[in-house]
Amino acid sequence: MSTPSSRRAAERTGGSSVRIGALVPLTRPGWVEAGRHLLAGMESAVRDVNDGGGIAGRPLELVVRDSAADPQRAAAAVEELAGLGVAALAGEYHSVVARTAAARADDLGLPYLCSSAVLDALTDEPTEWVARLCPPQSRGWRIYADFLLGAGHRHVAVAAQPSVYWAAGTRILRDHLAPRGGTVTELDMTALIPATVCDALAGGRATVLLLLVGHPDPAVPIVRSVRRDRRLSEVLIGAPAGQPEFGEWAAALGGDGAAVPFLRYLPGHLTPLGARVGTVLRERLGRRPSFVAHEGYDTIAVLGEVLRSHGVERAGVAAAWPRVTVDGTRGRIRFSRMPGIGVWQWASAPVQVVDRDPADPGRFRVLHAG
Repeated sequence: MSTPSSRRAAERTGGSSVRIGALVPLTRPGWVEAGRHLLAGMESAVRDVNDGGGIAGRPLELVVRDSAADPQRAAAAVEELAGLGVAALAGEYHSVVARTAAARADDLGLPYLCSSAVLDALTDEPTEWVARLCPPQSRGWRIYADFLLGAGHRHVAVAAQPSVYWAAGTRILRDHLAPRGGTVTELDMTALIPATVCDALAGGRATVLLLLVGHPDPAVPIVRSVRRDRRLSEVLIGAPAGQPEFGEWAAALGGDGAAVPFLRYLPGHLTPLGARVGTVLRERLGRRPSFVAHEGYDTIAVLGEVLRSHGVERAGVAAAWPRVTVDGTRGRIRFSRMPGIGVWQWASAPVQVVDRDPADPGRFRVLHAG
């Protein structure tokens, strides 16, 4: 589907549009709320690009496909969008989906700017076709581990489901904590239920339980069980993947969802552009926009600048990654190569550890920044 604002822009100018394909999780089992925020940010940026004259007088059009957290569905969408003649691909929230999309985009020679998927190994081999806005998982999760160490936590339990993403996160935590005297104990959620998770915590020495699981199930039942178990009153619950960022978390858990630290990719202060965009997105979404909405906006802001300054041919777009500099909602964006990362990366993307305030679960507290 094309967004309504894209169609209106094309009608207003009477010209042919420059198309960007967008992958967004809009149906289950995808994280639909994250997808809505991502799309809202991208659509807002498309409107701004078109209000500013578009791409050399041509309107920018967003062609959206629902990934539904399904890698094969995403691969088919990438092939379809490439066949439709999009100049570039944007978006996606789920790391395993983005990894498949990146591989297909690389095969097809389609420039892809990944918005929100943090898995380090976004591609198996280095590629010139793919760039990423969000920080790689190794950077963000090491910052999260530093937060735990600074708060006096050395022994961590992870309630984990099978996933390349969760396994990578567990490995990052263990590698970072072990040299500092820390331990990571894995609780296999294919074999446990919330009650037996509580028993395992009570019988061990972990002072932190990290939720490396899907939301709402089994994350919400685990939180409720731990909060109600008197043996575990001193255990910190954490969610580095960011589940508490979204309204669904607060709606499901209320006060039980507070004081659960998570990773958020926002700076201490938004740029002036970010403040303006935040106001627009709040009105559009009916609530405070998440960091994912800002990632969506910044994705299109970058691609709009690349298309204006380097043309709409795919090879030119890909060649522009190391040369483009854009003032986004969260800082100045430029791409470089990072050790161990095969895609062009915004190396200085902001990282915070945040939680919801127990006194006011609608308010966020910044606990640590990296």
